[in-house]
Amino acid sequence: MSEMNKQWLLKSRPVGEPTPENFELAETPVPEPGEGEFLMKTIYMSLDPYMRGRMDAGKSYSARAELGDVMLGSGVAVVTKSNNSGFKEGDYVMGMTKWQAYSVSDGTGIMKLDPSLAPISTAVGVLGMPSLTAYFGLLDIGQPKEGETVVVAAASGAVGSVVGQIAKIKGCRAVGIAGSKEKCDYVEQELGFDICLNYKDADFADKLKEACPDGIDIYYENVGGMVFETVLPLLNDFARIPLCGRIANYNMTGHPEGPDMLPAFMGQMLVKRMTLRGFIISDHYHKLPEFLREMGGWVSSGQVKYREDIVKGIENAPEAFIGLLKGANFGKLLVQVSEDPTRK
Repeated sequence: MSEMNKQWLLKSRPVGEPTPENFELAETPVPEPGEGEFLMKTIYMSLDPYMRGRMDAGKSYSARAELGDVMLGSGVAVVTKSNNSGFKEGDYVMGMTKWQAYSVSDGTGIMKLDPSLAPISTAVGVLGMPSLTAYFGLLDIGQPKEGETVVVAAASGAVGSVVGQIAKIKGCRAVGIAGSKEKCDYVEQELGFDICLNYKDADFADKLKEACPDGIDIYYENVGGMVFETVLPLLNDFARIPLCGRIANYNMTGHPEGPDMLPAFMGQMLVKRMTLRGFIISDHYHKLPEFLREMGGWVSSGQVKYREDIVKGIENAPEAFIGLLKGANFGKLLVQVSEDPTRK
């Protein structure tokens, strides 16, 4: 029996938190590449919080997944058959592979990888989109200055972990926020943050104030919710807030209960002359060569460390994704779909 292409389809749109019932596993024949195309076999599938927005019907900054379509997402793959002179069998590549074992491309948006320079999995992690998000958001929007205090939530994750390490390279005090003692220990002891706090602790607000005696100059926002509400009073005059995500709010089905905090927030923005700037990293891919050059050096020298959370088997993708939105992952979340010949 010939090999089949396993694919995860969007079966229904979630209301609130996604559930396994929103996904459907399908098996179709492995596609054949046409003229100028090549066939890719997925090795690693990247799972990222932004995918939750693509499951909704509403308009967003990127294309939504339609019902019955293969879930969207990037991955690392190997070329197994090619009718394209620019890509040969055995080439390792990164690009839009979606949630499936095989995909066909004409080369648009596909980047070749050199396994001798870095593990191929890093192309969707510390040397890929999450890390570029950290790099651009902190350096271009945050504009850190030596001696300033930088706070970042989800500090053990693919983006937050890099934000804090770059902050340290730039001479700042790095304060991380994470969801467990294990994650906080890793952020402090392995990544070199000055301190990391567990937002689930009852005295989190007091600990954050104690950890930031001179206030907060940069808050790298990728979570939202109660963490942002705790950070807000500690922000200094002229504080900068790069906004790349708000994972705590992705599953909301209505307005939060309680008082409307927007007037108070706008007042703080005015009085403290703060800067809040949202950004989508796909608008800034012109930074990629600079990023790869600088981040590649930091990773090679050990100045930037990374951790990968690899879930084996494409069958486990929905469960892993649902866990990601709840903070269950520890490091950059990947699904290993097939064998990685480059990993020893």
